[in-house]
Amino acid sequence: MTEAPNIHATAIVVGRTGLLFSGPSGWGKSMLAFSCMTEARRLGLFTALVADDQVLLSKEAGSVIAACPPSIAGLIELRGTGIVRQDHVPQATMHYAVLPGSASGENRIPPEGEIVSLAAGFSLPALRLLTNVPSPLAILMAKAPDIGD
Repeated sequence: MTEAPNIHATAIVVGRTGLLFSGPSGWGKSMLAFSCMTEARRLGLFTALVADDQVLLSKEAGSVIAACPPSIAGLIELRGTGIVRQDHVPQATMHYAVLPGSASGENRIPPEGEIVSLAAGFSLPALRLLTNVPSPLAILMAKAPDIGD
């Protein structure tokens, strides 16, 4: 059995939709994921953390599955605030990779149908998002209406 790739990312579930926040260190993956979970709760949607910082990937029936190392289950680090506990699930199917948008203005409209490779053999449709948007979940739901179903 091959070892599951461990990637630097944050994975959450909103409704039945898995969102994997991926990007460079310091981009704000954890804070964006936390903001999305907070918004989802306000909307009465189920939401849970899968993993923060370390996400173990596997495949099941062609789907990308994210899981959390047991030692960090339910914990998310919010830069400048510290580590906080969140409702969590041990693993979930991921449907989208949330990537940083271009803050400088180039590539204002990302390519349609963009796919991102997370690790060898693991890819997801990409959704681009800036860190300073006031309602990140609303933006993601406008781009992918199935989020929250």
